[in-house]
Amino acid sequence: MKLSDIRDIGIVAHIDAGKTTVSERMIYYSGKTYKMGETHEGTAVMDWMKQEQERGITITSAATTCKWKNGIINIIDTPGHVDFTAEVERSLRVLDGCVVVFCGVGGVESQSETVWRQADRYSVPRITFINKLDRVGSDYMRVIDEIKERLKANPCPIQIPIGSEEMFEGVVDLVEMRARFYTDETGSKVETRSVPKEYLEEAVKMRGMMIEQLAEVDENIMEMYLEEEEITVDILKSAIRKATVRFDIVPVLCGAALKNKGVQLLLDAIVDYLPSPLEVPPVTGLDPDTGNEKKVNPDPDGPLAALVFKIMTDPYVGRLAFVRVYSGRLKKGEAVYNLNLGRRERISRILEMHANNRIDREVLGPGEIAALAGSRETSTGDSLCDEKDRVILEEIHFPEPVVSVAIEAANKAEEDKLSLSLEKLLSEDPSLNLKVDPESGQVIIMGMGELHLEVIATRLKEEFGVSCRVSEPVVTYKETITRAVSVEERYVKQTGGRGQFGHVVMNFEPMGLGEGTVFESRVREGRIPKEFIPAVEEGVREALTSGPMGGFEVTDIKAVLEDGSFHEVDSSKISFKIAAVRAVRKALGRGRPVFLEPIMKLEIMVPSEYLGEVLEDISSRRGTVKELVVRQDYHIVRAAAPLSQMFGYATSLRSLTQGRATYSMEPSHFERVPKQIAEKMLG
Repeated sequence: MKLSDIRDIGIVAHIDAGKTTVSERMIYYSGKTYKMGETHEGTAVMDWMKQEQERGITITSAATTCKWKNGIINIIDTPGHVDFTAEVERSLRVLDGCVVVFCGVGGVESQSETVWRQADRYSVPRITFINKLDRVGSDYMRVIDEIKERLKANPCPIQIPIGSEEMFEGVVDLVEMRARFYTDETGSKVETRSVPKEYLEEAVKMRGMMIEQLAEVDENIMEMYLEEEEITVDILKSAIRKATVRFDIVPVLCGAALKNKGVQLLLDAIVDYLPSPLEVPPVTGLDPDTGNEKKVNPDPDGPLAALVFKIMTDPYVGRLAFVRVYSGRLKKGEAVYNLNLGRRERISRILEMHANNRIDREVLGPGEIAALAGSRETSTGDSLCDEKDRVILEEIHFPEPVVSVAIEAANKAEEDKLSLSLEKLLSEDPSLNLKVDPESGQVIIMGMGELHLEVIATRLKEEFGVSCRVSEPVVTYKETITRAVSVEERYVKQTGGRGQFGHVVMNFEPMGLGEGTVFESRVREGRIPKEFIPAVEEGVREALTSGPMGGFEVTDIKAVLEDGSFHEVDSSKISFKIAAVRAVRKALGRGRPVFLEPIMKLEIMVPSEYLGEVLEDISSRRGTVKELVVRQDYHIVRAAAPLSQMFGYATSLRSLTQGRATYSMEPSHFERVPKQIAEKMLG
């Protein structure tokens, strides 16, 4: 297998844009499966979890490998629902390219923007596929305009549709200037013909625009264009590939995956335009000894460097660690060094995954993605490397949970089972958090939204067989202070032997919303020994996990250690930590603390006749409308509203619009809770 033939790609999109259907068609046409799975029938191969089949959505990213032409494509189908955005995050971290699917009717929707930003964060080159062009209201050129306006991208159409809505029957390939018609129900029979006369003028115009776009970013094309030389198909493909990998353009393709149109050309484009592991910049890690940056080149004979990006519990194989190899080779039966754990772990099996089916592998090389069995304590974000040539690969960023539920076992006998099952789910899902309420002893699990926690509760009952009770979802608030305070705290304890002494003088000041927590030491040398300062920071961060008003995490605060003193004999790390904890508690009480609440970004597609009722309802929920987009038969409302007011919104919207409106919602930021509502909360 040549490295240049490998494509590691993800399929990402807003919910219901048709990602999984696109993935299903790709594995069908590549010969990986012999029957098309359908999301709406619960038979999609990539949606293999029982929860996914019942709900008709993707919850967990599924991986598969297929062959197309000379390429080997590792595909990860990711969720579109915002509650499972962590799955997209960890997948994009290890991919070299992605296909962003847009609905031909819905266009660029809120979650489309989120996945686009995630792809930007990890510098992932992408191509786009405008899907569902057979649907009433679909508009290829409008979606391209939205990609330009809302995503600030440079979309470059390399295809145009033949026909529209129910008359959509094929695609004009602008690179080869040939028409592709799909003549049977499965889309397997593709007829290549000349461009129909009625589309020729538009195709020539669009091809000219495509070449002009390429000329702007490619000197060779510019030269040939100005000198009116013939630009061959191979030269065009090479230019599109280079421009895509450099982020100069985003190629735009089109089709209707459910009607089996356009997917083979998408597979061609993945092989032709998305990069191999050799064409993306070497992944950057850190040398754990020096803290310096370290480049990792995709060399099969180099030192091992691999990143664990997902943990999954398989009912037959047990705990699986999904891994992307960047350098070196992983071999079955060998022990690998886990840098995060600081020890070696033996790999009993290497499994090439096809959704929830698996093929045993002996060796894994650079650019390959597979699952490892046998690594019991490895977790998401861990770096596997050569013990003599160690490297920390970049950690994966996960959003903060905003909704929580209390969970308890139905009886004493189920408690251990619940504890073990939650442990497995927490290792699988880094966007799921757990804490124990210090006063009530209740176990609280925190997640990304109502659906996320609902799926977790259902999995506990059905998949793990745990009998448990779950409370109604509640909002995860935060707290902060609104004025700067200075405090001095001494912790002195004398016992028969050695005593305890810690003395700190600290300032605490509010920061801007969303800026998090900062600790800084300005202590003059000699006032507090250097080895005690990390203990002060540890005490500060520990104390900020529970605020004075409601026990919520305290954020957007700067803690500065200004001064203090120590005792030659009695001072210790623990005494300075306790002094810091007490200083924080004193400061929070004096700093005029306030509640912060999560604000959600809301996007609603509503038929024109129900717009008034929907806007009135948003206002009643303390929401504010940010933008109103007028379309032919419906409006798009973009708004922001407090999460506390949005529980059960799906049911409410359904009854307001007779089930004709759809919406999506994702966490946006935290804002201060209005005074009268904060008073009720303290009630």
